[in-house]
Amino acid sequence: MLKPEHLRTLREVVELGSFAAAANRLGYTASAVSQQMAALEREIGVRLFTRSAHSALPTSAAEVLARHAETVLIDMERMVATVQAVHRNSERQIRLGVFPSFTDVLTGVLRRMEPEERAGIRVSVAESSQLIPRLGAGGEMDAAIIYQVGNSGLSWPSALGRRWIAEDRYKLVLPRSWPDLAPYRAEHLVDLPWIMHHPATSDAAIFEGLFAHWGLHPRVACHSDDFKITIAMIGAGMGAALVPELALRGHGPDIVIADVPWLNISRSIFTLVHPGRETARLQSLLDALTL
Repeated sequence: MLKPEHLRTLREVVELGSFAAAANRLGYTASAVSQQMAALEREIGVRLFTRSAHSALPTSAAEVLARHAETVLIDMERMVATVQAVHRNSERQIRLGVFPSFTDVLTGVLRRMEPEERAGIRVSVAESSQLIPRLGAGGEMDAAIIYQVGNSGLSWPSALGRRWIAEDRYKLVLPRSWPDLAPYRAEHLVDLPWIMHHPATSDAAIFEGLFAHWGLHPRVACHSDDFKITIAMIGAGMGAALVPELALRGHGPDIVIADVPWLNISRSIFTLVHPGRETARLQSLLDALTL
């Protein structure tokens, strides 16, 4: 088996023209270079140098081998660099942010992972508007899964990579204790108590505009920006609400989910990735989180 260090030494000897010059560049003694070349000749069974008392001239075979050695050594260096990069990527922590109602998807993926696959994953759960600033220059997160309703007031640096995940449709959700309101025409909903987002939030502005478009002026019984709380309040009979499908996973029996044809609203879910941090390991996790 040819040794890379022998090929490297041969390359230097052929380029510089002497054992002494190659030894000086490589930090060896001339005797060590001579021994390496003798070992290489024995390994391949070909004479590489015409030796005399004061010189060792490379043969044509040595020159051919040196040219091939250059290619082999470059390929080996690339191979080592690639393996080291893969190792760094696999060892590096993944710092991921998700919005609250996406946690059911994330925990489902984490449960299917082996313990060593979960090692190094760090998760932050917060609203989209809180996650985005943590992705900026010098940010503490590598990627964030966020949502946007319509053109609500979210913005992010153009340098962040964006990857669409899914459209999450909103459903009309009502207490099961209420009378059946099917087929859920807009005029049937005018006088109902509603659970709404807190005023002055971007989501509240979107829904206020939608209700105005439908000619509805909701009687607000509760304000909540947490869908788990909203669903609990609906179950308790406090009011109706518009809730995205993702937040309705695992809901209890005390609510009714209505599919309303004229209700055409959804939120876009996508990933923002910090530039330069999209490792193979992070990419694999994001692939698993695609709905």
